[in-house]
Amino acid sequence: MDATYWGRNFGVVIMKDSLSGDVLWFKFINRHERLEDYKEGISYLESLGYTIQGLVCDGFKGLRQAFPNYKFQLCQFHQVMTIKTKLTSRPSLRLQRTAEISKMLCHTDKESFIGALKEWYTKWEDFLKERTTIEDGKSHYTHKALRSAFLSLKRNMSCLWTYYDYPELKMPNTNNAIESLNADLKTKLNLHKGISMERRKIFIQDFIKSHYPKK
Repeated sequence: MDATYWGRNFGVVIMKDSLSGDVLWFKFINRHERLEDYKEGISYLESLGYTIQGLVCDGFKGLRQAFPNYKFQLCQFHQVMTIKTKLTSRPSLRLQRTAEISKMLCHTDKESFIGALKEWYTKWEDFLKERTTIEDGKSHYTHKALRSAFLSLKRNMSCLWTYYDYPELKMPNTNNAIESLNADLKTKLNLHKGISMERRKIFIQDFIKSHYPKK
């Protein structure tokens, strides 16, 4: 599941079957995606009798709690990018090592990744807990970016390895397939710059429907 946008006020939410590659549902939106959009899509698929084994997405807030009966896989690539944005463009050795560990996420097994992260934390635990006192006597964590990056990984760990813990579900570990679909759509649509919003919607709709299940 994912949403893609053209500007701030127009986008489309898409749900895709990771096994067949078919698009199962989509919805135009004229605002940012909301939890209700995903609920609408899931309810629609359930009403058609689809058996949903699990959900793969980029970590939209509240989604996991809204569907507690489904296995949830957080896109590992999205997690890596989240870590990247939390770290500076010229990181210290400590930040570099954190970035290196996060990049392992998409290319290693669960045990190796957790082991590497625990080893890193053992080495830098005291550093992460350092605090700085400011003029009014209040204090804050000195290395907030590094701490935030680590806590993001720790907080999301339980849903980063669902595909690994339940291999029988054949879940992907990333949202790359749907991201590729979105990229292809945007590339093709860019060849028709200047068309009206109505024709733009028709183009997007026809493109998406060409990826519907074959009857």
